[in-house]
Amino acid sequence: MEHRKRYGTRVCPFNGKSIEVSGPQPQSALERLVMHPDLDAFRPPREQLEALLEIAGLPEGRVITAVDQHTIVGYVTFHYPDELELWSQGGMADLVELGAIEVADDYRGAGIGRQMLLTAFDREQLENVIVFTTEYYWHWDLAGSGLDVWGYRQMMERLMETVDMVWYATDDPEICAHPANCLMVRVGTEVPLSSRETFDRVRFRQRFMY
Repeated sequence: MEHRKRYGTRVCPFNGKSIEVSGPQPQSALERLVMHPDLDAFRPPREQLEALLEIAGLPEGRVITAVDQHTIVGYVTFHYPDELELWSQGGMADLVELGAIEVADDYRGAGIGRQMLLTAFDREQLENVIVFTTEYYWHWDLAGSGLDVWGYRQMMERLMETVDMVWYATDDPEICAHPANCLMVRVGTEVPLSSRETFDRVRFRQRFMY
């Protein structure tokens, strides 16, 4: 299938600066940048940059960045689900995971996350896929945000709703491990009914719930 990568850019004002939000980024562009030291929610910054380079090189992979001069201060990634995860079991070419979204501590509150998501979904480039994200409370920066798990979940839901992602039910054990965890999904307007039905089967292991 076609993975549409239509480069877009927008400017996000922040503390007198102009943060450039753009993507999907090619590997060549990422190689010229450095990671902000606070971008360590998933792995050390240098390793995270290596992960972004790898994702950018995948046929379905896309990386959206927020850049202050030559420093990445935020990013969003999209890629196929890991082959060991439940979500890969349908073998769907049109199911893509929003794998990570992160903004450096000092840059939060300016709407950078929202601008990155809008850039990612711009120009109908994701209308032929189902995009999903799994939100787990153990990945959330509760201490830095000052929010409890429910406040943080509400914040993430509002952010994802920016691009029309909505809550979906599932019996996935990891999501069911805590009531604050959730699955959010956006089904593109060009996704066929067969793919929607396959995704419904994937998200419910126990058929009596489907």
